[in-house]
Amino acid sequence: MSSPEAEQSEPRFVRRLNLTDTAFLVVGAVVGGGIFLTPGLVAGRLPSPGLLLAVWLAGGLISLCGALSFGELGAMFPEAGGQYVYLREAYGAGAAFLFGWGFFAFIMCGGLAALAVGFAEYFGSFVPSLAMGREIFSFSAPGFHYSLAAGQLVAVAAIVVLTLVNSRGIRTGVAVQNGMTVFRILAVAALVVLGLFFGTKAGASNFVHPFAGAPGFPDVLKPLGLALVAVFWTYDGWYSVNCTAEEIRDPGRNIPRGLALGVLGVTVLYVSVNLVYLLALPIERMMGVTRIGELATAALFGAGAGKAIAAVVMISGFGCLNASILFGPRVYYAMSRDGCFFRGMGHLSRTQRVPARALWGQAAWSSVLCLSGTYQGLYEYMVFALLLFFAATGLAVIVLRRRLPGRARPYRTWGYPIIPIIFIVICLAIFTGMLVSQPLKSAAGLALLGAGLPAYFFWRKRRAPEGGHASEKR
Repeated sequence: MSSPEAEQSEPRFVRRLNLTDTAFLVVGAVVGGGIFLTPGLVAGRLPSPGLLLAVWLAGGLISLCGALSFGELGAMFPEAGGQYVYLREAYGAGAAFLFGWGFFAFIMCGGLAALAVGFAEYFGSFVPSLAMGREIFSFSAPGFHYSLAAGQLVAVAAIVVLTLVNSRGIRTGVAVQNGMTVFRILAVAALVVLGLFFGTKAGASNFVHPFAGAPGFPDVLKPLGLALVAVFWTYDGWYSVNCTAEEIRDPGRNIPRGLALGVLGVTVLYVSVNLVYLLALPIERMMGVTRIGELATAALFGAGAGKAIAAVVMISGFGCLNASILFGPRVYYAMSRDGCFFRGMGHLSRTQRVPARALWGQAAWSSVLCLSGTYQGLYEYMVFALLLFFAATGLAVIVLRRRLPGRARPYRTWGYPIIPIIFIVICLAIFTGMLVSQPLKSAAGLALLGAGLPAYFFWRKRRAPEGGHASEKR
């Protein structure tokens, strides 16, 4: 490990992000293509207009409970790394490493690959020669087949370009992010306003009996839980600002406020868009439809408008990809600084003050997953584990209130302890539902997570006894 003198000479993050940047990062990390794709799948689970709107509102309120809880932790520990830091402080280095291991290897990089491929699929609809269905290479052997599509190369190119943008400095990455976020907000706002006041309202009958078709209690619990899983993941990414806490000005104020403002803004957008979908289409026509945004817009304004929404979805996916590329490497940086990950990822570039090696390491692994075509399976296997880490992080608010009562808390979770408990209970309930409904995927996810234990002991053995983060010496 480096000496104290060398540590002091190393570049550090610079606090350059204000409240607007922080709130926009939340919105940018959440609002991708999901809101234009997921509602039809949710309608397939809940064929009731009233319940459909209620579950989208519930998803926003659950995310807000998480944001209010994470706000206290971010204000207490305004360091790069987000959940990794909070889990380390509450439960120790081993628990934190397992989160970071899953976050890098499967959750974040698998998510980046999925976002990039989703962008490439829509890009291919405008440039057919670069579509996902355009095969440019294939190889077969006994028991093995591999094919490479032009769209996969587009996905890799998107990751590389946005990584290059973010390696130029936090202000460059955030400027691009803010611009794309403003575009998405305006595009969604235009859809909502035009959809409410103009266009053909073929779905107006949805509001005559809004809860018609809803199963009775307790039969409603299973479809409601499955629908909530899809909604919950469409809200995913709201915790992005916690990972960039070391670059936020006045973090005790701006982290909790940015989280709350961002999540509330997303909730308003999501509920409003679903309201427009329900005005555009009868609930029966929404059920199970994947590209619901295009179908609803075409029903309101004609086929040409559906093509315009496809362009909005493509740009939204690109913006969400940029936000995820921006905040993810801060987690790997924190792990490396603790001596628990690749050493090079724990350094910042001297001129731009960003974890450039972590950025490019993330880009490399995400690109491999894009080209291999395995990203979707890996992400699905591991995504349930993120619920456990969410619940553990919510519990960390309570644990650290007891363990570190004298620690400065510029912000205290509103509604404590009820708000963290609500977040914990719902995360565990969704986790349990996934465990019961998808036992094989859950077991595979646990195995992938457990594979991080040998890696943890390897890095721990390499770490000098006097090295690591100061928190490890407590």
